[in-house]
Amino acid sequence: MDRLETIGNDGIPVRLREVQARIRAAVERARRPPGSVALLAVSKTHGSDAVRAAYAAGQRAFGESYAQEAIEKIALLADLADIEWHFIGRIQGNKTRQIATRFDWVHGLSDAAHARRLSEQRPSELPPLKVCIQVNVSGETTKGGVEPDAVAAMIAACETLPGLDVRGLMTLPAPAEDDDSRRAPFRALRLLRDRLATPNRPLECLSMGMSDDLEAAILEGSTLVRVGTAVFGPRSYNAEQ
Repeated sequence: MDRLETIGNDGIPVRLREVQARIRAAVERARRPPGSVALLAVSKTHGSDAVRAAYAAGQRAFGESYAQEAIEKIALLADLADIEWHFIGRIQGNKTRQIATRFDWVHGLSDAAHARRLSEQRPSELPPLKVCIQVNVSGETTKGGVEPDAVAAMIAACETLPGLDVRGLMTLPAPAEDDDSRRAPFRALRLLRDRLATPNRPLECLSMGMSDDLEAAILEGSTLVRVGTAVFGPRSYNAEQ
């Protein structure tokens, strides 16, 4: 590890506390209960030492987007028994077995064929894979996600698969210039969740909000924010899946 990486890792506990303070302030502003928003530290492109630094500071849930990179990192950190791994990248058909066997959560499920593969490949000794359905609330053709009017059918398809546990919805909206524009897609996802939730399927997880817009997401009901840069600093390298 070079000196710059060491300095960056030494700063992780401070940055982590700063992000946690931002979350608490937004929760208070939204008049929501303390602790109602979880932090997912997005560790993609950052080394295992950076994850260890965040873990030592109390962080337990980590998000990865590149399957091969994540598998290697998970192996290096196998001694951290209570660590929780979330796959947040775009799912590729040839990576589903790796995801099904190594991760606890998947954020970004939007394809019924991928859902079937993940369920079939989930080891029987593990609990069902917790999943959030990705919704394309902004209508961007360059981004993945189920169209809002197709989410109910996607959830219904997933509920027939024993290896999956549908826990909520996720979105990655287009960048916005002002607060109202930032809040609008998060509001749309929350309202969609409210329409689709049932007592037996509460869809309690709203995975929305990142480093630049977590406050807007929390004000609109996010229960989990995915934060990378504000915790770990700039990406360490350009990873490929």
